[in-house]
Amino acid sequence: MTQLFDAAIAAFSPGLPLAVALSGGADSTALLVACARRWPGQVRALHVHHGLQAAADGFVRHCEQLCAGLRVPLQVAHVDARHAQGESPEDAARRARYKAFEDLAQASQSLSAIKNIALAQHADDQAETLLLALSRGAGVAGLAAMPARWQQGGITFHRPLLAVAGADIRAWLQAQGVGWTEDPSNQDERYTRNRIRHRLLPMLEQVFPQFRDTFARSSRHAAQAAQLLQELAEEDLTAVGVPPALAALRGLSAARQANVLRHWLRQHHATTPTAAQLQALLVQIAACTTRGHRIDLKVGGGFVRREGALLHWYNFRLS
Repeated sequence: MTQLFDAAIAAFSPGLPLAVALSGGADSTALLVACARRWPGQVRALHVHHGLQAAADGFVRHCEQLCAGLRVPLQVAHVDARHAQGESPEDAARRARYKAFEDLAQASQSLSAIKNIALAQHADDQAETLLLALSRGAGVAGLAAMPARWQQGGITFHRPLLAVAGADIRAWLQAQGVGWTEDPSNQDERYTRNRIRHRLLPMLEQVFPQFRDTFARSSRHAAQAAQLLQELAEEDLTAVGVPPALAALRGLSAARQANVLRHWLRQHHATTPTAAQLQALLVQIAACTTRGHRIDLKVGGGFVRREGALLHWYNFRLS
């Protein structure tokens, strides 16, 4: 249904000038073509060469040819997206990609400020993200999946195609007579996301034909819940203090203690506790009824220690 794609583009209203993250695949190719037609002279393309596969040079050539035909300026960034030991390859590539987008936008300041970047993730990507979050036992923040709009590094990122299925995007491109490249790694089922895409989504399509819409609705509910928890955590952190006071924490329910402690660790120490670590800390706080009770627990990338009436967090590397 190419109408869904057309409706998504018609509803998209970013600030201009706009940059489109262009991989060369069908999704980003369609997004760039549609945006360039809607806002001629106001769109440029950003391509990240990850250096991870031999086909990467071919992606660049496709992007160059496409942009030349559209008369859209193209900026290419070469990054080292190799992952460290124990790190997810997808996460490493994602971080390198977003850092490159920010750098490319900054580099274009002398021409015209890029403050808005459009990404081509679609409804299938959103469903895959939700299923991955469920498989990991994520909380509401993870179940919120990918936001349609957010800010990072002074840039507003947009995902205007989250309500459009991948097949609809390809149908639109075929109707326009525009070609695209296929990333060979998308067929590699060593990656969990690819196994979900090729095995699980087709089964969901058969059993629950509307799963993209219902999954998206659940993610929106989770995003609202996550926002409420964030606001509550900010209020509670103001009340318990930084660093948190044990007596004030004990005055909260266990759920609110967990919520505010997670917020404190993330916002003030850039670390996230595991569910087991957070539960162990809550048990210790509940048992901390005497001045002599010690708390010294591994939490996130460091440890939480009781010092008098307060809880402190210390980084392993700096302690």
